[in-house]
Amino acid sequence: MTLAKYLLGIVVPPVGVFLSYGVGTTLLINILLTLLGWVPGSIHAVWAISKREEALRGY
Repeated sequence: MTLAKYLLGIVVPPVGVFLSYGVGTTLLINILLTLLGWVPGSIHAVWAISKREEALRGY
């Protein structure tokens, strides 16, 4: 599932963030960044997904 989140975070950034965080401020930030351009949205999505996975693992 983690690989799917990362792939969706790159291809369709808001979907990857939604799967990790649900509806919230992180999703809204990602939608705004994606509207500004695909690259900023993808970078934010990969960063947000990795931070969420890191927090869930307890690092």
